[in-house]
Amino acid sequence: MENRSMPPKDLHAVLPRLALIGAVLAVIAGLFAWAGGWLTPARVSGGSIADAIEANTGKVFAGTRRAHAKGLCVSGAFVANGAGVALSRAPLFVAGTYAVTGRFSLAGPNPGASDGRNVFHALGLRFALPGGVEWRMALDHVPTFIVATPADFQALMVASTPVAATGKPDPVRMAAFLAAHPETARFMAMMKAAPLPSSFANGTYYSIDAFRFTSAAGVTQAVRWQFEPEDAFGELDKSKLDQMPNDALFDEYIVRSRKGPVRWHLMIVPANPGDRTDNGTIAWGPSHRKIDVGTLTLDNAATETTGNCRDLVFDPLILPPGVAASDDPLLAGRSAAYSASFRRRAREGAPADPLSIHQGAAK
Repeated sequence: MENRSMPPKDLHAVLPRLALIGAVLAVIAGLFAWAGGWLTPARVSGGSIADAIEANTGKVFAGTRRAHAKGLCVSGAFVANGAGVALSRAPLFVAGTYAVTGRFSLAGPNPGASDGRNVFHALGLRFALPGGVEWRMALDHVPTFIVATPADFQALMVASTPVAATGKPDPVRMAAFLAAHPETARFMAMMKAAPLPSSFANGTYYSIDAFRFTSAAGVTQAVRWQFEPEDAFGELDKSKLDQMPNDALFDEYIVRSRKGPVRWHLMIVPANPGDRTDNGTIAWGPSHRKIDVGTLTLDNAATETTGNCRDLVFDPLILPPGVAASDDPLLAGRSAAYSASFRRRAREGAPADPLSIHQGAAK
């Protein structure tokens, strides 16, 4: 048999390359392990955030999103007016019409919870762009978030977990958290005082986090954005929230959508000097320039059983060319938590949709 062993001289030459390849593979494996939370079980990951939400709730609603579980599918189109081309080379800003799939939802893990709660309204959007490009957004009707980092969110879930004796969060533990996180106390005070939109159709929806736009000329700038409604704002009576029918907001939107298309204008808000791009709890001031880059029209509503949004993940880091994440750590945390939530509910199978059961909504 032919001797295929490598001469010592050649072996010495190859060994450094083999060592380098091995080191690279080890680093890659380590990154996967770190991302999965295997090396440091106590660290914050998408899975640990989902765990904290489940522990806070005390119950897993199988097959549903761990947050924003109650939702309604919507679809329509975005008509770009061309004004956004100067800001970003994203295909969405080229004058034209682009298909949109979306989902309205309310904060909370219970898909059957009453709409009569003082929680924020959310809108997820998926824009289908030429060449198979997508842009996904996760928007809320409030301009800021309750915490600044994924670790703070996980800690908030732990601090606000109800205790068995009272069914409410431990007041000492919660007070300690709020003392250490004044931004959370500010958010809670804002939610208590600010008006709640009377409809999904008349709320403004905010990006919350900052992003970076890059134009075709290579100019990069920080921005936030918001969808401003054409429907006149209406306010819910917070003193009567507990008297609202269980699915009042969803039923109202279905009725409203049957009367005609619902429209919002996409307003891009470039940062001013000194604006924070790394902290979603800090609102930018009112003196910002706003550029109207097009109109979002939603003309169809369907339950998650009959619609096409149930399995969509509205990951804010699915971005087109010309748009990039800022240095806000919430973006990576939201992306990881949404992914972990999707993996869990996919394993659990499709749940019964309470909106489909309720009076045959959206027929």
